[in-house]
Amino acid sequence: MRIAGALMALLAGLGAAAAAECGPDKLGTSRIVEVGTQGGLEVGLKTYPKTIPLADHEVILTFDDGPDATNTPKVLDALAAECVRATFFEIGRNAEGLPQLARREVLDGHTVAHHTWSHPQPTLRYLPGGDAAARADILKGMIAVEKAAYGRDFEGVEPKEPKDLKLEAPWFRFPGFADTQDLRDWFSANNVGIFGVDLWASDWIKMTPEEELKLVMGRLDKNGHKGMLLMHDNHPWTAAMIPMLLKELKAKGYKVVHMVAGPGNGPTVAAPPGWVSETERVIGALRPRFDKSAAKVVSGPIPVKPAPTE
Repeated sequence: MRIAGALMALLAGLGAAAAAECGPDKLGTSRIVEVGTQGGLEVGLKTYPKTIPLADHEVILTFDDGPDATNTPKVLDALAAECVRATFFEIGRNAEGLPQLARREVLDGHTVAHHTWSHPQPTLRYLPGGDAAARADILKGMIAVEKAAYGRDFEGVEPKEPKDLKLEAPWFRFPGFADTQDLRDWFSANNVGIFGVDLWASDWIKMTPEEELKLVMGRLDKNGHKGMLLMHDNHPWTAAMIPMLLKELKAKGYKVVHMVAGPGNGPTVAAPPGWVSETERVIGALRPRFDKSAAKVVSGPIPVKPAPTE
């Protein structure tokens, strides 16, 4: 049995006790969906015309760019207090630097997946060095996350492709969602799923926790009261917002769905008629900035911007 599978079995065995501790006043995790990636997977309506099927008032919580020494523990404490599980797409160098936090995420019942080694800027699409540099950064990040979060030992192993790693959670999210067809084909050949997102909290923009909560709940309303949500566990305003968000979700009748790695492919559901990629519109608008900065690579999360207007 793979390490994640063993942990899931352990957690399942503790499920009844955990449910008793949580009680009806907590939001909880209503169900777990197994998401398979055989032959490749591309989900998240901001970028791809498919997503994880959810019922009315169901939400999937995902976080990028951690772990962060200050803010990730606050996020984890808030999730634990409400018995909620989420998915963390980690930057490899952050996981390597804070392995105890990456490991805690797994032991708390969360799923830990992949988000490159360095979160290169500009995006992987415009990375100097092209596809070869992108693959090297991705593979290095995967190794670091697998070691830190899942306690994997790669001594004596020389992985050249993601499939060589037998990833515990074979999922990847592109920084800035800026994919390339070559990288998409590479992930598909390696049975790695690509995760976009249905809703983003826009928390790369500095705002108050109250502003972020209003933004998130408004976007859930506009999206038919459901969706996979992206936040960032390295921002203090998001860490402060999470307890409020969980209580608001509970008050408005939302249920949290947690994703774990599974066999097969999917499940997925097609986008509604008239779907278009919002990601491509945004990347197109930012292309002049990417072109200007492409000559100088800056590694790290997207810089914080001024407060939002919406």
